[in-house]
Amino acid sequence: MNLLQDALVYLNDPLNWTRTNGILDLLGEHLRISALAVLAALVVAVPAGAVLGHTGRGGGFTVALSNVSRAVPTLALLTLFAVTPIGFGPRATTIALAVFAVPPILTNTFVGFRGVDRDVVEAARAMGMDGRQVLLRAELPLAMPLVMTGVRTATVQVVATTTLAALVAGGGLGRIITLGFRQQDYGAVLAGALLVAALAVLTEVVLAAVSWAVTPGAKQLPFLRVRPAGPGGVPAAVEPAL
Repeated sequence: MNLLQDALVYLNDPLNWTRTNGILDLLGEHLRISALAVLAALVVAVPAGAVLGHTGRGGGFTVALSNVSRAVPTLALLTLFAVTPIGFGPRATTIALAVFAVPPILTNTFVGFRGVDRDVVEAARAMGMDGRQVLLRAELPLAMPLVMTGVRTATVQVVATTTLAALVAGGGLGRIITLGFRQQDYGAVLAGALLVAALAVLTEVVLAAVSWAVTPGAKQLPFLRVRPAGPGGVPAAVEPAL
């Protein structure tokens, strides 16, 4: 109980929030590193997963790459970067976290696009759409739930793992934890852990809301209209929306 009280005292001290390199400064660094890492992963993983899922090729490669990438510890990458021109600091942390974030986004994007009903794809092509239009207007809206699941998973993992940035002079909320260990101030250590956990939970909540907002609520695509089934149970027809 005393440890929890010490953590609450640390969090309730306004100076710990507003001073130079205080909680607010470290939170900004933490969010900046996490956002850059996730954006870099999105730029690489979403187009690659979409193209592979759209063409139906590279499934084995995608799974293998995902499994291999997950097996590489982020801390090992940070240690490896230390002996390269990348060195220590925020840049090394951002690159390592981007590598860490690619597998879940790539895998979910591939599965999302590959799982789109082929009848929908054929209907879009029958309307005269080219490959790019089919991918963006037909497959993307239906794949979006799985894509966003991958983004949510990767982002929460990155936010939690950015704590390691403090081990390589990268900043972030992890500095509260490492400094607490050095000073044997375990109340500060717990306070830092609570801040990281709260940020990860908040990230999950925000991205869940974003996922809900961007996921199509209708059962049909915006460019298609489903004609009701006629007498005798004739299947509904798909036709262009006016």
